[in-house]
Amino acid sequence: MLKNALPQINTPLPGPKAKAILDRRANAMPGAIKSIYPCVISRGEGAMFEDVDGNIFLDWVGGVGVLNIGYSHPDLIEAVKNQTDKYFHAMMNIVTHEGYIELAEKMNEIVPVKGEKRKTMFANSGAEADENAVKIAKSCTGRPNIIVFSGAFHGRTLLTASMTSKKAYSVGTGPFPDGIYRAEFPYLYRAPKGYTEQEAIDFYIEKLKRVFEEASPAEYVAAIVVEPVQGEGGFIPAPIEWVKAVRKVCDDNGILLIADEVQTGFARSGKMFVSNYWAEAGCAPDIIATAKSIAGGLPLSAITASAEIIDKVNPGIIGGTYGGNALACASALKVIEVIERDKLCDRSLEIAEKCLAKFNGWKDNYKEIGDVRGIGCMMGIEFVTDKESKTPNAALVLAIVKYAAEHGLIIESAGVYGNVIRFLCPLVVTDEQLDCGLQILEDAILACR
Repeated sequence: MLKNALPQINTPLPGPKAKAILDRRANAMPGAIKSIYPCVISRGEGAMFEDVDGNIFLDWVGGVGVLNIGYSHPDLIEAVKNQTDKYFHAMMNIVTHEGYIELAEKMNEIVPVKGEKRKTMFANSGAEADENAVKIAKSCTGRPNIIVFSGAFHGRTLLTASMTSKKAYSVGTGPFPDGIYRAEFPYLYRAPKGYTEQEAIDFYIEKLKRVFEEASPAEYVAAIVVEPVQGEGGFIPAPIEWVKAVRKVCDDNGILLIADEVQTGFARSGKMFVSNYWAEAGCAPDIIATAKSIAGGLPLSAITASAEIIDKVNPGIIGGTYGGNALACASALKVIEVIERDKLCDRSLEIAEKCLAKFNGWKDNYKEIGDVRGIGCMMGIEFVTDKESKTPNAALVLAIVKYAAEHGLIIESAGVYGNVIRFLCPLVVTDEQLDCGLQILEDAILACR
């Protein structure tokens, strides 16, 4: 079965069938939606996919965090097929469908936001989730401004592209919305030289507080929006002591804390959400935005907050035609069931333990690996020219990504400088596949360094 297979490349890449389809892609699609991967999927199972030429790849990107329970999970297929026999869609502003309610009830049970009574709404994408979270915060507080961070990625809509730090995602598309102010994220690997971790955290909190002085007074800030682990920014975890301090800043100033768990959610971190760790430390967020792996590949996202917050939103401000689509809700309910039943949070920690041991060994042996970091199974390896200067080494990462693909392993870069390799492997990967992928990646490092 494909789900138990190992990488196997049978043709030069791209193969002839893939080449023909990629040529069609170039003619039919915008070049701005780019890809460097020389393959075209024909089917996928577990952590593996086969391309149209019969080549088999191990996928450590998983649709960029969408496939935590893998490709083509049979339970999801059955759940969606069962729903298609009834109806595809019912718009919640018109006809209520029970799947939306059942999924909202489940999300209210498992999403660790502040407040005893919780409510959830659904949208279609991570960007929509973030945008709705901001609208809810503004509507609740009556305040116009938000604070985001360096290295942040929140989406490509006009609002979320403005919230996103890297301006390559929005160059030439302004003017942009007002009221978005940026603080410095605690990128501890690149903190001021000589600082202890606590000194660095104090430094970054002071940077945040300066936004109140230099950009927006605190009384005009509706929300602070944080990725618990920055994705595009380089897989940088927010230190828990920093999160505690941010929570206090929010509480002292009537500001809501929004956790963007679009990429970090649904067992990726070793818990259902990174915010579970926050809640255990006494600093749960007020609003959580989720998407990606929520529905196993069907378009769905969610925004969860306390009833006290979300019920202050005026009618008409939130909602949408496809939000909470019946097929997506059926799939999401099954995704959560599979994660809980198959103990994928525990599996995430098992995978992380094996990978971190290997990654840290490479860090000791190879001068080009400057940092290894993450939470659970969301890990990043930062490549530099040397450990002393920490000069980003994006060229090496690009070469490693290409080498790995040519040998059957799909990995992706990330980071402000493009010098981080991200790890988002489906949590259903087998031990044998994991070992094989680690060997291909180390071979790539050795071949390209």
